[in-house]
Amino acid sequence: MSHCPALARFHPPITPPGRRLLTRVPLKSVTMKLLGRGSRSVNLEIPLIPFIDFLLCIVCFLLASFSASGEIPPDKNVQMPKAFNVLSSTDAPIVTVTGNQIFIDGLSAGSTRAIEDSNRLTRVDELFSRLKNKRELWQQVNPSREFPGAVTLRVDRKVQALVVKSVFQTAAMAGYPSISFQVGRLGNTEKR
Repeated sequence: MSHCPALARFHPPITPPGRRLLTRVPLKSVTMKLLGRGSRSVNLEIPLIPFIDFLLCIVCFLLASFSASGEIPPDKNVQMPKAFNVLSSTDAPIVTVTGNQIFIDGLSAGSTRAIEDSNRLTRVDELFSRLKNKRELWQQVNPSREFPGAVTLRVDRKVQALVVKSVFQTAAMAGYPSISFQVGRLGNTEKR
């Protein structure tokens, strides 16, 4: 008969302990993981197409929201009168007159309460000093050119005529004889 002990045929021999789970799987990655030698690849790929799409959306948004004209958007509270014959705006300080406030280029320049209370033409001192300072600054920056003296008035439709006349007269006294009114466009007329 054979040289093996009688029970060796029925029981496998005792082996030293160790990793044996799934060692017969032919996949190299599983074998490496089980042996404790598995690692991640150092070459990572960046999803470039979605990144380019994202940057393109950001650039389009910034271009759409950028205003190169330097024009201050009209205040939503100011309802300007409308006209058929209009011209494009010029580079001049913009004086906005709302219900009870006066602004120059978006900064507060007085109140209409004093004019309404006095019920007569009144010089708006804060507006006068700001316009005068703007004129002097322009003349310092451009000493060889003649001062154009242009100012644009953006007036709400509900403002009293006395207030408009006072602001108009204040601008003229500050050295701005060329005064234009900003209005909305009526109809489908072309720009001049």
